[in-house]
Amino acid sequence: MNARTNIQVINGPDGKPAYVVIPYAEYIARHDAERELIPHEVVSATVDGATPARAWREHLGLTQVEVARRMGVSQSAYAQQESSEKLRKSSREKIAAALGITADQLDF
Repeated sequence: MNARTNIQVINGPDGKPAYVVIPYAEYIARHDAERELIPHEVVSATVDGATPARAWREHLGLTQVEVARRMGVSQSAYAQQESSEKLRKSSREKIAAALGITADQLDF
């Protein structure tokens, strides 16, 4: 079967595949799909009792002060939101933006 494909394989000096070239639009689509994933470390931390906001913050290596500053609130205000088991939609969106993730990634 000789199906056309937009993927190009480039072999190295040893004749084995060394690189794969894909169309840029396909790369962007795959990258966007991966952006929606939740890392194992984040899921594991929530199983151990952390809220999703805390698990993400720690996974990203951020302090509460840094996230609060990005949100324009005090550290204590952010700490109260982070400890909440159920965030309001607006809070979830603000925290997600400060963390650089999607709001859906905080809602699991």
